[in-house]
Amino acid sequence: MKKTFALAGMAGLLASTAMAVATLPASADGHIAGCPDSGRISIVGNEFPAIQTIGAGAMACAEAGADVSTNLTSEHQTINIPGMQGNPAEYTSAIVANSSIVGLINEDVIRPLDDLIAEHGDGIQQNQLITINGQVMAVAFMANAQHLVYRADILEEAGLDVPTTYEEMLAAAEAIRAAGIVENPVGGAYAAGWNLAQEFNNMFLGFGGSHFEAGTAEPNVNSEAGVQALEMMKALSEYMNPDFLTHDSNTTNAEFRAGNVALMNMWGSRAATLVDAEGVPQEVIDGFAIAGPMTVGGGDVPASTLWWDGWTVAANISDEDAEATFLALKRAIAPSILEDEDTAIQAVWLIDGYEPTPAAEGVFAAAQSGTIPYPMLPYMGLLHTALGNELADFMQGRETAEQALADVEAAYVAAAREQGFLQ
Repeated sequence: MKKTFALAGMAGLLASTAMAVATLPASADGHIAGCPDSGRISIVGNEFPAIQTIGAGAMACAEAGADVSTNLTSEHQTINIPGMQGNPAEYTSAIVANSSIVGLINEDVIRPLDDLIAEHGDGIQQNQLITINGQVMAVAFMANAQHLVYRADILEEAGLDVPTTYEEMLAAAEAIRAAGIVENPVGGAYAAGWNLAQEFNNMFLGFGGSHFEAGTAEPNVNSEAGVQALEMMKALSEYMNPDFLTHDSNTTNAEFRAGNVALMNMWGSRAATLVDAEGVPQEVIDGFAIAGPMTVGGGDVPASTLWWDGWTVAANISDEDAEATFLALKRAIAPSILEDEDTAIQAVWLIDGYEPTPAAEGVFAAAQSGTIPYPMLPYMGLLHTALGNELADFMQGRETAEQALADVEAAYVAAAREQGFLQ
């Protein structure tokens, strides 16, 4: 049977840090450890700009004599566990978030960091320590959330206010299309798989849904809230590119940059540098704007989730490589990285001395409006996978919402029983 675990104060930690980083004291610095001069450091993680910055910071330790490599890819969640199960592990660290750390803990491929924190943790703040079952399992470096990104110039041309609800977003999309301004004005990371499941999670929570029956691992998505969430997603998809089921964050952002999208739900970590790419038309740059996450169905809880991103250290590596990995990644999140203006705007950094930029508005709004943290439960990953695998049939009109959600629950129950979460 797989272990269960409890996270210490996750909801409070994420909400409070996302709101409080603006008032953190300036760094005393001088206590941030430098690069290790030996050891193997191999990092796997996502590919968005903030994580690329962390990877580059660790890679700089190669000049000090360490053996450093990174594999930053959108496929990180399919390769991090297999890459850490060997002995020795291929990767000495995985950069993770609320969701992806769960699988690594379940598979016992990451180690507690308490001893390394005790020896080398000066400069790392208490609110960066992700503590599970009383042990530090990751060091968080940024907060994240999905929120509204829009073209202010297009809304003005159509005579529209900035949407605060998904119902208003639908009405705005119809008005923009009817006026002949943009044919498919809504964007979204609806790619079948992880992305589609995440969009469902956002909408489901906005409608007041709860993924599991209280206190159990029994699924609870085949419900009124689940049906409402899918129906809203289907309605939105009518205003998206017809190939929306292939659009991840990268493709959705490319559509926005090209001027093909006027309204979209996007990650704060992506929004910060969205119009910095070469070749973005000036009207897109000038019209780019950010707002907080929207609500749905008359609810007051945003249809979004709060996240943290952080780094771990592999279990199946030598103590020397574990220490080298810890030191390199600690150096990569030193307060000094915020001195670079381009780096400072890449994320809502949970780093001493961070001061919010306008690009952080959406993530801060998410924290301040009571957005629910992504459920960090040991079996949530199984449900997320089942959602990603089963919802595309509904979005393509092949099944009813109830059928699709029944398929989700059946797939989840089979996986949860196999892993010992259900009898």
